[in-house]
Amino acid sequence: MDYKEFDNYVESRGSHTAISFPSLMRKVYVWMTFALAITAVSAYGIAHSPRLQEVIFSSPVVFWGMIIGELGLVVGINAAINRLSLQAATLLFLLYSVVNGVTFSTIFMAYSPAVITKVFFITAGTFGVMAFFGSTTRRNLSVMGRFGIMALVGVIIASVVNIFFKSTMFDFILSYLGVAVFVGLTAYDAQRIKNMLYDVEYMDESAQKIALIGALTLYLDFINLFLYLLRIFGRER
Repeated sequence: MDYKEFDNYVESRGSHTAISFPSLMRKVYVWMTFALAITAVSAYGIAHSPRLQEVIFSSPVVFWGMIIGELGLVVGINAAINRLSLQAATLLFLLYSVVNGVTFSTIFMAYSPAVITKVFFITAGTFGVMAFFGSTTRRNLSVMGRFGIMALVGVIIASVVNIFFKSTMFDFILSYLGVAVFVGLTAYDAQRIKNMLYDVEYMDESAQKIALIGALTLYLDFINLFLYLLRIFGRER
């Protein structure tokens, strides 16, 4: 599926209305949901293709190249969003969803489909509740956001340190902290995206690029929340 089909799908889900805010908010969540679906299909396809697994995972250069490519795509989309056309930004988001799915295929090798499905629904429920809270509360969540970002940096540093210590208990604690961080960031990001789009008068290309970045942000929140919950509830085969 190319970027035109991807964008047409989003357009078909939104309503043609003169009020830009509801349509833009729908685009945020439709883009995010569609990207998650692409990631899931890509991961499942790779996990059930021994030939593709051999090509990707038998060479550390290929695998780590994809990891670096993922990081590069996220940084690139955020940094260059104002210079990119909407079509180019959409294509990069679509490409990131596919690449992320390829690297995520490893979870199908470590966890049973039943566990993955259970954790997915737990993640979807938790994410939905927090996104709804962030979008509807009148409380300013900026402090929560700043604290969440600082806590995330701490969790990342601690996780790197634990690579050398290999403490199972510490890893378990970090998983719970990671869940707490992304629960808070989901609410904060949902409110921040709502505030950014609330005063947009026209649904022009600039406004839609803001919505696309919002979708990418919530996509990352969902993915990370899912991974931390999987580490808590998952059971290796």
